[in-house]
Amino acid sequence: MKAQRWMWIVWPAFLMAGILEMVVFAFVDPLALEWFEQPVVYSRETVYTFSFFVFWLFFLISGSLTMLLSMSSDEVNHRPFPGEQRSIDGARLSS
Repeated sequence: MKAQRWMWIVWPAFLMAGILEMVVFAFVDPLALEWFEQPVVYSRETVYTFSFFVFWLFFLISGSLTMLLSMSSDEVNHRPFPGEQRSIDGARLSS
């Protein structure tokens, strides 16, 4: 994908990850979390940082899939010539 399209995905994902981070940790104390019935031994900042990047990753995947599904078949397949020169099964038609 082009750099501009990546920015259409990365920037909103960054903003949404930040918003989700604030909402989640407004109600959850990182020091009260447990992992496999064991308390989390990391600092609050470590939990905040790790969770932000996990949230960002999920939003990046969601945005990437949305962008991929919005692309035409010519863009996805990197066809060097217009779609009218191909048959329905994708074989190139001779001129």
